Amino acid sequence: MPPKKKLGKQAVADLEQWIRLGAPSPSSGPTAAAAKREHGFSITEEDRKYWAFRPIERPRLAKRNGQSPVDQLIQAQLKAKGIAANPVADQATLIRRAYFDLIGLPPTYDEVQAFVSDDSPDAWPRLIEHLLGLPQYGERWGRHWLDVVRFAQTNGYERDDEKPLVWKYRDYVIRAFNKDKPYDRFVMEQIAGDELPDVDDDSLIATGFYRLGVWDDEPDDKRLAEFDGLDDMLKTTSETFMGLTVGCARCHDHMFDPISQQDYYEMLSFFRNVRYYDKPKYEWDSSTYSPLIPPQAVFEWQNKKDKPKDAKPPWHGREYAMTVRERSAKPMDTHLLIRGNAGRPSKKVEPEFLKVLAKAKPAIAQSPNPFTTGRRLALARWIASPEHPLTARVMANRIWQFHFGRGLVATPNDFGKAGMPCPNQALLDWLAAEFIDGGWSIKHMHRVIMKSEAYRRTSWQNPTNQDADPGNELVWRQNLRRLEAEAIRDAILITSNSLNNTMGGRGFFPDFGGEVIAGASKPGRGWGYSGADERSRRSVYAFVKRTMMVPFLEVFDYSGTEGSIGSRAVTTVAPQALTLLNSDFVSRQAGQLAHELQ
Repeated sequence: MPPKKKLGKQAVADLEQWIRLGAPSPSSGPTAAAAKREHGFSITEEDRKYWAFRPIERPRLAKRNGQSPVDQLIQAQLKAKGIAANPVADQATLIRRAYFDLIGLPPTYDEVQAFVSDDSPDAWPRLIEHLLGLPQYGERWGRHWLDVVRFAQTNGYERDDEKPLVWKYRDYVIRAFNKDKPYDRFVMEQIAGDELPDVDDDSLIATGFYRLGVWDDEPDDKRLAEFDGLDDMLKTTSETFMGLTVGCARCHDHMFDPISQQDYYEMLSFFRNVRYYDKPKYEWDSSTYSPLIPPQAVFEWQNKKDKPKDAKPPWHGREYAMTVRERSAKPMDTHLLIRGNAGRPSKKVEPEFLKVLAKAKPAIAQSPNPFTTGRRLALARWIASPEHPLTARVMANRIWQFHFGRGLVATPNDFGKAGMPCPNQALLDWLAAEFIDGGWSIKHMHRVIMKSEAYRRTSWQNPTNQDADPGNELVWRQNLRRLEAEAIRDAILITSNSLNNTMGGRGFFPDFGGEVIAGASKPGRGWGYSGADERSRRSVYAFVKRTMMVPFLEVFDYSGTEGSIGSRAVTTVAPQALTLLNSDFVSRQAGQLAHELQ
């Protein structure tokens, strides 16, 4: 019960500290370590030896009768535990698994029969290559990436207005996956596409990555709102590409990982010069929307002395995109904020990489873009380096996750000590090394994983193995998975022969009932109408409004949009069955299927 008199200062301080630690009961374990770190930050050799912070090393394996390295590394653990792996699934199961995994659509009856009757040894590799070559592959895997980068087409908050042209970022992602853009280049384009020496339209559009988060267009405290925007950039960058929750160190040293509050602000200084997101303004000096033209061309135009009076600037009539823009080539100062309070700046800090991961200082060179500092390019090159211990591991884990339903690290956005441990570090290291050596090719990783026996096994839950490894952490079977919301909707459309395969563009507005529109904070604001043919496009093109999600998709655990989503929640609840029985969408598609049959 509360004491009868006011607590002393030390008692209050102890209570505050206890609350910051998450109100733990035990006096040992991670919480005790967090308390120790709070009273005096230091990075120890033990911190540097943490498995995810060590350099990637490819395990040495002997060649065994054509057995893949993936299977060797899994089999070694299964043998040690006395677990017998499931057999390989039948052909009909495998083709359906491959289709949904790579393009998010079911195979036709004829495609299944052709594959089942194909006894050639290269039938499975040929199927994989066929699917990887389809444009629907980019739509499927681009949607996975959009979860991670918190993609939405509106700002959130009360008005929840549209972010015009943000759909160009979505289309860029789909193109990148279809072209098999090397992942290191993909990373650099999103972090510093405007600062690259070979800047192009795609690299400019890619920097829309910074603008995807929520934005309050009428904040109570503009200074706090600006730092919230910078925090969103830092958190998303660190979680997406490095699998680290650096954002947890905004107000104090990280409770579990060797990341200090000073580390946070030193990393923030890479983004400090970015101009704050603003309302749409289509001119060269806009803080958020820029013409798709190399910045050097603008600089040369502005400094050209003998321009004719009626000459048109190089950005006249050019296509625009939502991009990142900096204030100038002179960087703004960054100060450590006491307790994260924007009104309490402390000492000045300079750009530094996370000290637990890098000992070298950032090499910040003059950017080819005359309007930027070059700081983000230095950060991008560090993150996309083959020597970075986390980048390849994190993406290899994401690819594994979308093929098995669970990553080798089950917390894909947190490889730190508060995340789930990796039960097979050797396998993850082998995959990461193979990813780098394979030219950072994501399609190469699909081939490597899908050709393994581990991927092709049945999902039968052998009762004997269930006792030894109930969570299937050792991968003795394929995981039984429910389709995601988009795959369910798209499968219904293609089954009724209604699917419209048009790609790209602003997207379509789903057909909402009046009660859904009325429930919005500003009913009808910013919502348009799309015809039946447009509404039959793939779900990745559905207009994503933060405050008004599509009910059919939301009931099947459609992604949240407030921050980076490493893995979606998966539920099994009664409204899902009721939606499939009663929704207007399903009724219309059932009618269309009946018409097709007639």
